[in-house]
Amino acid sequence: MSAPTTPDPTDTPAVALGPTALVLGVIAAPGLWPGLMFVVTPWSWLAGALAVTFGLAGIHYARRGTGRMWPAVTGTVLGFLGLASFFVLVTAVSGWQSS
Repeated sequence: MSAPTTPDPTDTPAVALGPTALVLGVIAAPGLWPGLMFVVTPWSWLAGALAVTFGLAGIHYARRGTGRMWPAVTGTVLGFLGLASFFVLVTAVSGWQSS
């Protein structure tokens, strides 16, 4: 066997956490715009929560040298903004209904 059998640090699923968080953050971010808020609400809160979760895990592994930092941070921020817009919408609607 001439090929080495030792694992490479880039051969781990942790490398995919940052890009996955980035894609989910891009899905969650359109919830910020009022025109799209009601259309993307079902996906915005779920994709935002997953983007924050995967992004924080991606940041953890990127600090240890596995994966890249920028997609993990960008995905976390976009996911947080999409998730926060969902909570603002729910708060606004619940306040509107109670008056």
